[in-house]
Parts: sequence; C-alpha cells; structure tokens
Amino acid sequence: MESRTVQVDGVALHVGVTGQGRDVLVLTGGPGCVQYLEQDEISPAGHRAWYPEPRGVGRSGGGPHSMERAIADLEGIRAAVGVDRWIVLGHSWGSDLAVRYAVEHPEAVTGVVGVAGRGPQRDRSWSEAYEAGKASEPVVAIDWVPAVHQALSASFADWIRHPGLWRGLADCAVPMHFVAAGDDIRPSWPLAQLAALLPRGRFSTVPGVPHDFWSTHPEIWTKTVTDACAAL
Repeated sequence: MESRTVQVDGVALHVGVTGQGRDVLVLTGGPGCVQYLEQDEISPAGHRAWYPEPRGVGRSGGGPHSMERAIADLEGIRAAVGVDRWIVLGHSWGSDLAVRYAVEHPEAVTGVVGVAGRGPQRDRSWSEAYEAGKASEPVVAIDWVPAVHQALSASFADWIRHPGLWRGLADCAVPMHFVAAGDDIRPSWPLAQLAALLPRGRFSTVPGVPHDFWSTHPEIWTKTVTDACAAL
C-alpha cells in the first residue's frame, strides 16, 4: 500500500493507493471513521484502489464539514492524482456518500458499488430495528471523530429533505449496484428501493454476513467487491 498526501484547498488529505487496473475510489463509513478499508488483502483484485481518509479524521487535516465539502474533497483528490473517472465503492455511510457523488458528478463516476448503506431516509421503523439489534451485532473497533460525525450527519439530514432528491436519483444514468449484508441489523429495503428507482440500479444480498463483513469475513468481502467492480 502506497501512502500519498494530497492538498485540497490548503488542507493535507491522506490517500492510500494499491493495485493496478481500473480505478476504484473506496469510501468508509461512520460518518467520521478512519479509513478502515485501507488494507491490501481486502482490496478489489485487478483494480487500482484509492483510499482517502476523510477531512478532519486520522491522518487527514481539517475538521468538521458538510457532504458538499466531502464531495469537493473527492473531486480535488481525483484531479490531483490524475484520474479521469473511477468506480466508487462505499461501505455503510460511504455508500450513501457515493450515491450523492454520482448524482452530482456523473462525469466522474463510472459506477457505484454501495455495500450495507443506509439509503436516503430517516424512517422510524428502520431506526427502531437498528437500535433493537445493536446488542447482537459483532463488535468491530473503529476509531472515529465525533465532531466530524455530527457535522456530516446533519448535512445528510439536509440532503435527504431536498425537494429535488428523488428527481435527481431517478434521472441519474450512472450504474449502481447495492449489496446488502444478509445478517446486517440495518434493514435493506431502502437499498432495494434505490435499485428499483435508478435507471441502471441493481440490488443483491450476501447471505450469512454482518454489516462489517470486511472484518469478519474478509474473503467473502474481497470476492464480493471484486466481482461487483468488475461487472461495472
């Protein structure tokens, strides 16, 4: 894994890079988590994978910010490293950020692979199911920054209330494949809805794995993301 530092609007952002082949941008969850997917052994095979650490988190400078700023950082990184277009692979919150990125910058995104995302909703029954299942979820320790999490969560809430949200999604021609983890405590119906709405959407489920199966079932994770990226 190679480590790079990219300057975006005067802030130093950490970006890891590994592999060779088609370019894949890999986004982690939280929001506000460190770049926990930056591991050679779980990178999508046959691709060159880019691993940015979010602004204000871990090895990246800056602080709390909005989704707009997060997407501007991704575009700044893309320009700095000289990538024309890339697949965007996002886990959890990273899936939701990838969707917005593709809608707003379709010229930059070849396709989206969204794994175990929430989807653009604040449904009470979804949240109740999530809260009820917390005690049974496998514990995976991940460092995170509460202030960044809070700022991005507030920005997410603003985004999903935007009057043009669903129109923009329905008009987005970027292919997107949403992958649910079969044993995730987070209900997957929002991902299935997204796949049905998008002109080139697809939905599938990986049975028998929890939300963080990149950690608990790394071989299954690697095969899942490799196959999904290759199909795009």
